[in-house]
Amino acid sequence: MMTKYPNLVTRFIGYAKKETRSDEKSTTIPSTQTQVLFAKELVAELQKIGLQDVRIAAESGYVFATLPSNLAAQTTVKKLGFIAHMDTADFNAKNVQPQVIPNYDGRSAIRLGDQGKYELSPKDFPNLKNYSGHDLITAAGDTLLGADDKAGIAEIITAVEYLQQHPAIKHGEIRIGIGPDEEIGTGADHFDVSEFGAQLAYTVDGGPLGELEYETFNAAQAKLKISGKNVHPATAKGVMVNALQVAFDFHEKLPAAEVPEKTDGRQGYFHLLQLDGTVDEALMTYIIRDHDRAKFEARKQLMREIVAEMNNFYGQRRLQLDLKDQYYNMREVIEKDMTVVELAQQAMKNLGIKPIIYPVRGGTDGSKISFMGLPTPNIFAGGENMHSRFEFVSAQVMEKATDVILEIIKLATVQKD
Repeated sequence: MMTKYPNLVTRFIGYAKKETRSDEKSTTIPSTQTQVLFAKELVAELQKIGLQDVRIAAESGYVFATLPSNLAAQTTVKKLGFIAHMDTADFNAKNVQPQVIPNYDGRSAIRLGDQGKYELSPKDFPNLKNYSGHDLITAAGDTLLGADDKAGIAEIITAVEYLQQHPAIKHGEIRIGIGPDEEIGTGADHFDVSEFGAQLAYTVDGGPLGELEYETFNAAQAKLKISGKNVHPATAKGVMVNALQVAFDFHEKLPAAEVPEKTDGRQGYFHLLQLDGTVDEALMTYIIRDHDRAKFEARKQLMREIVAEMNNFYGQRRLQLDLKDQYYNMREVIEKDMTVVELAQQAMKNLGIKPIIYPVRGGTDGSKISFMGLPTPNIFAGGENMHSRFEFVSAQVMEKATDVILEIIKLATVQKD
């Protein structure tokens, strides 16, 4: 496997083998001790590369580091930040065993692991056809790979390592932030923009080659607690209130077509994530998504109205709704000054990469960070089929992502602050 960044793939594979799954039920920051251990390893690595002010931020759990400017003292350019996350998604991430498929032919099924219980096939995943001639990295079938977002971490660190090894390349001050708990939606809650110190930033957390994202969902979580009344079924008429049936009735009042499996593009949805309970009590968890802020607010209001209607029917508060906003569409912030997007677009064009810009049906830490005052769109890291055993990443696309980071830095150097 030939690459101008000899440490890129080995660095990524080393990261992928580290178990760093986040835990939604935890109350600590980071949410898991494995992330704490990984953060300490990253600190040691960044110090070895020669970065300065390397530390773990006490409030947020982010690993911060600085590559100082090598420009003349009187030259001022915008300080750039590059951000990735260290945690992996809610899928088995223990004992990850990456495997490399060199020069993939774009047609064959790839056996995941020695047992061959699972395979990655173009019949199921047509996106594989885009990778003829690429060196693909997958897991062994029992786990995810973790390219989301350890590919991003590897690309950012490889880029600053390259700058350290090539001091003739002029650059301004570069800030790195590698955070925990992005997958459970809390990673950026305690991010300190002033402590980070960048003026423009990017999350390197996107998918295939060319992705450039600055429009995300508005997002909220809804938790619904339903109190029933449990009596013996033999004498239940007119007395029993089945909390599970109330849950079904609530769900039926939501628009049937506005669910993830029936929507795309800018269409929003209600998504029932979890339903647990008995006749006596039921708990429901939804996520609410919409790109349009007014429609997003209307979705939350609809839930409130249904709860009020049903409680009125029962003559008491049997349904209790807890609504919590998670993040907002970063476009509201970024479109006021598109410089950060234009830099990334030009960098990709300079490298012969077609920018792919579309509304993301999700969000990144950049969504929250943008609303904290630091415009932070998302650029590709290369991962495909993320959050699953079928996840893979191309070594060549990872190299291109590293190229883009370096090209953004070069372009920013000629733009005076």
